[in-house]
Amino acid sequence: MSEVKIITANEAAAEAAALCRVQVIAAYPITPQTPVTEELAAMVERGDLKAEYLTVESEHSAMASIVGASQVGARVFTASSANGLLYMHEMLHWAAGSRLPVVLACVNRGVGAPWTILNDQQDSISQRDTGWIQLYCRNNQEVLDTIIQAYRIAEQTLIPVMVCYDGFVLSHTNMPVEVPSQDEVDRFLPPWQGQGLLESGRFVNLNPLILSEPRPDAQGNLMPGYMELRHRLHEDVLASLAVIHHTDEEFQEIFGRSWGGLVWRYRMDDAEHALVSMGSLALEATRAADSLRVQGLRTGVIGVRAYRPFPASALVQALAAVKTVTVFEKDVSYGYAGALATDLKAALFDAGVSVKFSGFVAGLGGRDVAAGQIVQAATDAILNEPRYGWVDVRGSST
Repeated sequence: MSEVKIITANEAAAEAAALCRVQVIAAYPITPQTPVTEELAAMVERGDLKAEYLTVESEHSAMASIVGASQVGARVFTASSANGLLYMHEMLHWAAGSRLPVVLACVNRGVGAPWTILNDQQDSISQRDTGWIQLYCRNNQEVLDTIIQAYRIAEQTLIPVMVCYDGFVLSHTNMPVEVPSQDEVDRFLPPWQGQGLLESGRFVNLNPLILSEPRPDAQGNLMPGYMELRHRLHEDVLASLAVIHHTDEEFQEIFGRSWGGLVWRYRMDDAEHALVSMGSLALEATRAADSLRVQGLRTGVIGVRAYRPFPASALVQALAAVKTVTVFEKDVSYGYAGALATDLKAALFDAGVSVKFSGFVAGLGGRDVAAGQIVQAATDAILNEPRYGWVDVRGSST
């Protein structure tokens, strides 16, 4: 039987990892991630979770340890935030390039310098090109459910998955969360039958230096060169769009909850105007959409749950009938615009969808984003010229 608990998103992440019967955990503390792995360490110490908890000296070492454990066939878990995630950067590439089903909880926090311990999504967005699948969560229940789904996705695709949720906004906020039973999770996620590359008595050279052109191995089999391996990973990340969608459908069959798969919609059936966002900011946008409708502007929300692989077709389908699209996001690609807005605009252009398009950067470094601010910026974008701007810089939308 499932149990409803009043817990934070960090506690939900720890509960999910334990329910997935992870075998190796390695992490280095950083705010606001620390309570995730503190809780898991306590579970291991109490004997509630049969796993190895590795105490390491840095985030780079944490991911290096996780890569090694995954290579021998263990189901693994780690978590990080902000500059800690950036310190993992090299090893994120190794995990993806090695095709390892690693799951990482990214508790989103602004990146220094200057220092902030508060939330935005610049940390995970800056890692979007490492070859990882990235999923963004809007509340604590979705955090728990998505980590469970992430193992199913990672182990089917052999691609690591980063589950992202907003620091403090969710990580330290208590909400009712339905925690499923171990039997339910076991039915959805069977034991990982990972084929470890390292076995006693078997000598292998993992990730050796590879040449540019395909070459035969010692048995005469033609092996891919570096570019072929990169192409294969790219194609498999794209193919994971279908896996993410079907995994959410299968999750609903067992647990009775769906999170939309790739994207989720709010009041889009008759919408002429769409607000697009990710994570908890997208949930705030639903309140803004309700207010805009009171003003006579038929507005809905598209929440982007899977950012990598980018769900271009799903977004084009969701936005094909609207007159305006306004993106709100907690990141910026310095010198141009927000990353989500840039990717979405390209997808609409490629599909030949002509729409009035605007994008706003909001909420960096924990700046509060109220529904009224979204309403103000969206109204301006809908009724006036399309634009890119920053919400609440010096007290106004600029």
